[in-house]
Amino acid sequence: MNLDKIIAIAGKPGLYKLLLQARNSFVAQNLETGKKTTIPATYNVNVLSNIAIYTTTGETQLTDIYDTIFQKENGGEAISHKAGEKELRTYFEEILPDYDIERVYHSDLKKLFQWYNLLQKNDLLQLSEEEETVEQNAASEEE
Repeated sequence: MNLDKIIAIAGKPGLYKLLLQARNSFVAQNLETGKKTTIPATYNVNVLSNIAIYTTTGETQLTDIYDTIFQKENGGEAISHKAGEKELRTYFEEILPDYDIERVYHSDLKKLFQWYNLLQKNDLLQLSEEEETVEQNAASEEE
């Protein structure tokens, strides 16, 4: 799963796919609407592959969490981000049992699951061919 071109822009809802990067701006496409927009370089932008969730022992990359959810749901949708806090936390504990309850807020979980379902809907959670080859080789070695 490669999320290097998927970004979240502070102050703007949803996720964007980075299309073109220039010196003072970049062009991104909204994953929900498909509309392209120019974003000034002064905006606060986070690449999903650089985001991590706090655990009691350190941090876990968002891509690893999404991979675990993808495996758990057999490539399907996860729990709705509109579910109650208790349901979201219970579900997330199944995914990442050692997450730091004090530092991971309800709003973080809502965003995490909303983004996952958006990425799943757009078929952006599939393993790349390189990742599939690595997984197949690892499975072959175990046998």
